[in-house]
Amino acid sequence: MKYAWIQQHVSEFTVETMCRFMQVSRSAYYAWLQRPETAGEKEDAVLTEFIKIAFAKSRATYGTRRLKAALLGRDRTVSRRRIGRLMREAGLACKTKRKFKATTNSQHDQPIALNHLDRQFNVDQPNRVYAGDITSILTQEGWLYLAVVIDLYSRQVVGWSMAEHMRTQLVNDALLMAIWKRKPEKGLMWHTDRGSQYASESHRALLARHGIRQSMSRKGNCWDNSVSESFFHTLKTERVHQQTYQTRSEAKQAVFEYIEVFYNRERLHSANGYRSPVDYELLHKAA
Repeated sequence: MKYAWIQQHVSEFTVETMCRFMQVSRSAYYAWLQRPETAGEKEDAVLTEFIKIAFAKSRATYGTRRLKAALLGRDRTVSRRRIGRLMREAGLACKTKRKFKATTNSQHDQPIALNHLDRQFNVDQPNRVYAGDITSILTQEGWLYLAVVIDLYSRQVVGWSMAEHMRTQLVNDALLMAIWKRKPEKGLMWHTDRGSQYASESHRALLARHGIRQSMSRKGNCWDNSVSESFFHTLKTERVHQQTYQTRSEAKQAVFEYIEVFYNRERLHSANGYRSPVDYELLHKAA
């Protein structure tokens, strides 16, 4: 509503300027201020405060779909259209910046595994299928590389490793963290791209020691590993690209907090019915 927008910005601009911009008269605006607040406006005010809190908690990344799910979790059924209107009136807009840097080197002579996963990303049990990839994060000190391991059951990041290089040790450390943390049974499927790190003798030996079955994407096909790609896009949009990191240590701290504090435990994931990965696993474990 025009009058609500004027009231929201009275500390920034003069009433006369805003009324002229919104093409309303000052007398009409002041008359609107004096009228009794309706029940709908009171409810809008309460909803707006909740939306602001949830939006800030998401680091300005939640759109109407996730905010609707967050409100539903508080036993409030609100349409996305209404949420969108309240967001616009409150001046809330999602961050959408995106960058890309290739980290996959598939030009090597190491053995390539078949694509056993074949885009079957919906898994009905934990610790059956993991997917992983590597990405890069720019700092003033130089590049920082991040390798992750994602359980396709809940989309939880169950293993990760960061270093200033992207040698095989980077991906081995991430997978070893997942193995130590989750203790999967033999037969686990591990899906990645065809990068030299994942095809290396050292990595294949690690898989053999733990009875892990290797699966790789087809050449040049990012959709075969879209869950990992989607996570990196989310990480960079919601966290990495929102600030400049002076050191690798600063970037490591930010990524750690995003994965372990926010993404795994708080971020509502569409594949989980808009529950966080940890909450999704706890819910189904209890059931």
